[in-house]
Amino acid sequence: MSQIPLVSNTIKLLLKQQKLTYKDVANHLGQSEATIKRMFANELFSLQKLESVCELLDVTLCDLFVLSQSQQSQISQLTVQQEQELMDNPKLFLVAVCVRDGWEFEDIITKYQIEALECVRLFAHLDRLKMIQLLPNNKYKLLIAQDFSWIPGGPLESYIEQHVLGKFLQGEFNQEDSYRFYLRGSYSDATIATIKRRLQQLTKEIAKLNEQDIKLPLSKRRGVGLLLAMRPWQLGQFKSMLRDPDD
Repeated sequence: MSQIPLVSNTIKLLLKQQKLTYKDVANHLGQSEATIKRMFANELFSLQKLESVCELLDVTLCDLFVLSQSQQSQISQLTVQQEQELMDNPKLFLVAVCVRDGWEFEDIITKYQIEALECVRLFAHLDRLKMIQLLPNNKYKLLIAQDFSWIPGGPLESYIEQHVLGKFLQGEFNQEDSYRFYLRGSYSDATIATIKRRLQQLTKEIAKLNEQDIKLPLSKRRGVGLLLAMRPWQLGQFKSMLRDPDD
């Protein structure tokens, strides 16, 4: 099986990470942008061209081949151990949230009280947890899917329930970029299944939008919390007025 497509995709990833374009590659190789586009489209790379592109990316050919070989699929759920390690280390948890949102190394150490060497160590920790793949020059590949879910009853879900949801819902939702909707009804099992399926689809669509916006500079994005929820529910004050079934 040819490894060229994997190498080509790795180069594209590194170019994107370093905000370089085909035009930059063309200028570095002394060729036209059209020629470079054809080279990537046809996946025709001579060893000399690969070496020149690596010079532009500040990686060695060996680095490129190792990175290509270690490409992995994104995971949709962490293990209990991964979740617990995040909960045990607040700074590690913070950096994990940042990389999931596509923050660059410089963004993190500028925004938060995390020194450069400490951030390198936290990146290495996330790499060991298989949440990111470290790349040269403090770059990384995210191995967590945008629509990943926490383990039911696991460390992350417990943390969210205890420290996040209540505070989130108690906040104000009257700003222009805020929205809150609550609707109670009585539905058949078939309708409930339909609503759940559509909510799951909406979750995937929102995850794709977030993945698109990760490519934008941090200055053009804002952190937003979004909660989608559905469960059997009745107001506590209504429950208190229920008749005892033994009466």
